[in-house]
Amino acid sequence: MPNLLLADLAAEIEANVHTALKEDIGSGDITAQLIPGDRQARATVITREAAIVAGTAWVNEVFRQIDPRVRVEWHVQDGQRAEANQALFHLEGPARALLSGERSALNFLQCLSGVATRVGHYVSLVQGTRVKLLDTRKTLPGLRLAQKYAVTCGGGHNHRIGLYDAFLIKENHIAASGGIAQAVDAAHRIAPGKPVEVEVENLDELQQALDAGADIIMLDELSLDDMRSAVSLTSGRAKLEASGGVNETTLRTIAETGVDYISIGTLTKDVKAVDLSMRLSL
Repeated sequence: MPNLLLADLAAEIEANVHTALKEDIGSGDITAQLIPGDRQARATVITREAAIVAGTAWVNEVFRQIDPRVRVEWHVQDGQRAEANQALFHLEGPARALLSGERSALNFLQCLSGVATRVGHYVSLVQGTRVKLLDTRKTLPGLRLAQKYAVTCGGGHNHRIGLYDAFLIKENHIAASGGIAQAVDAAHRIAPGKPVEVEVENLDELQQALDAGADIIMLDELSLDDMRSAVSLTSGRAKLEASGGVNETTLRTIAETGVDYISIGTLTKDVKAVDLSMRLSL
């Protein structure tokens, strides 16, 4: 399960920002026109709360698209923890551009930093275990790659990106295919080399998935005892992923069963934005 790399996201970042600026500025920022066009300004963006930073490239792209004369000076990097009231970056350039880009830039940074911060907290809860925390496809529409990148900034790992890069055979797929063995065999024929994951609800289905040659087996809301049994039965023949019923209270105990992965939808779907503020000076 390879993680997204920032170097591979240039086109995505450009498209994300283009959409955001079109949405926010539209035909033009009429309030910014109150300011003389040649007026220069500086601005400082701070975080009002402790956070793990993610989204610096999206901020850079906002001001590049609005006015490339704007200079962005960062004091933190993606994946770095910032403390409350710490300055994250400074801006210098045409005052109109700074003000027109403020909201879109902060929207990206507060959202993605919120994801990274939540992930970092969850990662801290399983420190010392072998488990890797995975995101899911429960992402904000249009921002999946951005959010999955933010997950990596917080120390988490990416599950499949979409429906195209790996198989995840669930209950309805199994029923429609005629069984676990038939579904796995068809997957190997359709896309050789693509990871094949099977969701199971009990130890009998686990054994079927192992016999069929699944690469990864998702344990869907199994009891802790059954998870421990699954680890013993599997004995390294496939990777095991725990899913369902995962929260701050249960996370550590699930990790200690010996599963390889725990997937958590809340990492990306329940986003609490980091509180940021921009202060302008002329």
